[in-house]
Amino acid sequence: MTDTSPFHPLSPEELSLLSELRQSPPAKSAVPFPELSFGQLVADKLTALVGSWHFIIVQSLLLLIWLAANIWAWFGGWDPYPFILLNLVLSFQAAYTAPVIMMSQNRQAALDRRNAENDYKINVKAELEIELLHHKLDLLREQEMMELIRLVKTLEERSAKPRPARRDK
Repeated sequence: MTDTSPFHPLSPEELSLLSELRQSPPAKSAVPFPELSFGQLVADKLTALVGSWHFIIVQSLLLLIWLAANIWAWFGGWDPYPFILLNLVLSFQAAYTAPVIMMSQNRQAALDRRNAENDYKINVKAELEIELLHHKLDLLREQEMMELIRLVKTLEERSAKPRPARRDK
């Protein structure tokens, strides 16, 4: 349904965009999550795990145990000071978790972009619809004013006509 008044407030491009948005309205809620592949699911779970306080506390405890076990068993420790094996383990952990976290963040950024695009379409549609409503209200006000002017003129014409003389008894 498009407004075909001769004094339309929207440009032809805006009208075609509004028509397109009306035909396939974007969802009002967030864009649904697509089906996740196994790799994406693992990346999300690993990211959620590594980014939690539980992981930080457990990893800190394991590091303290590793350090204590190697300091107290100085001569029999498997990783004496300067803890080169511990550095290697932590480097491997960082080398494998960082790309997985990046994959998860990239996928989330793509979803965020889709949601932002959806929000933009909803906002554009709302703006164009509001502009049309304002135009329609302006037309109604204009019609009311014209009717009031017509009524005032009619009243003026009636008051300008000479009245017949009253007969007092």
